[in-house]
Amino acid sequence: MNLRHLAIFHAIARRGSVNAAAEHLHTSQPAVSRELRTLEERLGVVLFDRLPRGMRLTEAGQVLLDYADRIFTLDQAAERAMHELANLESGHLAIGASNTLGTYLLPALLAAFHTRYPGIELSLEVTNTEHVVEGVRGMRYALGFVEGRVSDEAIAVHDFDQDRIVAVVAPEHPLAAVKKPGLHALAAAPAILREPGSGTREVVDEAFARHGLSLRRGLEIGNSEAVKRMAMAGGGVGWISELCVDEELRSGRLVALPTRELELRRRLYWIGLHDRAPSRSVEALIAFWSARAAARPAA
Repeated sequence: MNLRHLAIFHAIARRGSVNAAAEHLHTSQPAVSRELRTLEERLGVVLFDRLPRGMRLTEAGQVLLDYADRIFTLDQAAERAMHELANLESGHLAIGASNTLGTYLLPALLAAFHTRYPGIELSLEVTNTEHVVEGVRGMRYALGFVEGRVSDEAIAVHDFDQDRIVAVVAPEHPLAAVKKPGLHALAAAPAILREPGSGTREVVDEAFARHGLSLRRGLEIGNSEAVKRMAMAGGGVGWISELCVDEELRSGRLVALPTRELELRRRLYWIGLHDRAPSRSVEALIAFWSARAAARPAA
C-alpha cells in the first residue's frame, strides 16, 4: 500500500463515488478505478460495495478509512508546520551565549526579535565560551554567541561584531589619579578577572603576554556583573567588556584606565555546526542583528 493508493481510496470514501474522486484528484475515472482495484488486490479485501448509485464502504473499508483520516490529518498538520517554520510563524530557537554577550548584548536584541517574530519561542542559556562551544557541538543550542576564539573542526565560526576590553577602577583607587599608568603598573595592581575559559580572560592574558608580562591576580570571578561590582567596591582593577560598564563609566561610578598599548579590541562571533545548515529562525536572527548593527551611529 502506498500513499497514492490510500489517497484515492480516501477521496472515493469521502466523496461517495469514483467520478467525484477523479474530479477532486484531477485524474480520469478509469485511472481511479484501476488504482482502487490494485489496492484491494494488495490488501486481499474488498473495500467498497459497488452500488448502482455510488460506492458504500465495507467493514474493511470502514476500518481503513479510520486510519486514512488520521494519516491525512497528520499530513496536513505537517504541511502547515513546515509552512509556519518557513515563514517564521512558529518554531523554537535555543541559544547559548557567553556571559558578557548573554547578559549585556543579547537581551535587547532577543526582545526586539521576539516582538518581530512572536511565534518563535526563544531560550537563552548564559555560560562561558567553552560551555557554549560544547552546547553547540552537542546540539543543545542551535547557535551560540561568544567573544573568545574557537578552534574546533566541528564548529563553524562567523564574525558578527566587535567589542573592547577596558580596565576599570573605582574613583578612589590610586591608579584613577594616574594620568597614564604604565603597563608594569597595571600588571602589578591586583586584578579582578573572569575565570579561565572565558573570552574576556583570554584576551587580557594574551595582551599582557605579548609584552612579556602577566597580571597579578587578585580575584577570579565567573560572572561579569560581579567583576564590575567588585571594582566599584575598590577591590582592584577590573578587566571587563566595555559593554558591561557603559552606564557606570558615564555616571562616574567607575573610571577607565588608558590601555592603548594592550590592543584589547576583540571580535564577537556566532557559531554553529559545520555540517548543519542554519534554520530559517537562525538566519532571521543573524539578519536581524546585522540590520540593527548597520543602523547604529558610527563610533
